[in-house]
Amino acid sequence: MTLIDPVLLGSLLVLGACTGFLAGLLGIGGGMIIVPFLTAILSTLAVPLDLTVKMAIATSMGTILFTSISSVRAHQRRGAIRWDLVRAFTPGIVLGALAGSLGLFTFARGTSLAILFGCFVIFSATQMFLDRKPKPSRSMPELPGRLGAGMMIGMISGLVGAGGGFISVPFMIWCNISMHVAVATSAALGFPIALANVLGYVTGGISLTHLPPGSFGYIWLPGLAAIALPSVLTAPLGAKAAHMLPVRTLKRVFAVILYLLAIYMLWKALH
Repeated sequence: MTLIDPVLLGSLLVLGACTGFLAGLLGIGGGMIIVPFLTAILSTLAVPLDLTVKMAIATSMGTILFTSISSVRAHQRRGAIRWDLVRAFTPGIVLGALAGSLGLFTFARGTSLAILFGCFVIFSATQMFLDRKPKPSRSMPELPGRLGAGMMIGMISGLVGAGGGFISVPFMIWCNISMHVAVATSAALGFPIALANVLGYVTGGISLTHLPPGSFGYIWLPGLAAIALPSVLTAPLGAKAAHMLPVRTLKRVFAVILYLLAIYMLWKALH
């Protein structure tokens, strides 16, 4: 299968459309969906398994640069984004993302990253599925706590190729932020997460050889373009749906999707 194979192109376009919708709906940046499917697609191009996972993670993060902007515009029209939280989390996110994508990501094995991906997704899905209610007195931590939380979100997001929603949404809900506001704010956090990590992926992988045609560092540009274009068009539709669905339904959708994808990535890593 080549880069211009129509079946491959069609698969990437459908993947982009689906992940764009889910990015707007759930505030997860689409990475939780893209990484497992793109890992499978890249494996058909005879890319070594260890490199396949890394390229899927990096390319997924690249698409979040585009889907986050589209999702933010849709959520902002409804006034759901907490920009004070975006400003508070961003410095830590940038520091954590650069540390993860420039350091840990480069030296970690692809199978280890796949296992890490699966474990964190299962944790996040369980928190959502159980629908645990936070204590009424709990609120957002002060500046040092937000800085630390941002660093953790940025670093883990860079290691698994996600926009951070699988961590930031449960964290904000735990701090008594409503589900709809948490999803919208998570979408806004996706851009600084993606920008810092993409810089790290390109810098860390620019000297690699034996990459598929069209690669830029760890990022596979043909896949990035084919996924990003339809995702930008469908992300606003997901954002609109997010404000129409009840909170419990959103949580259940979030949890079920994440469980399925975590199981796939763990199976891929262990086999």
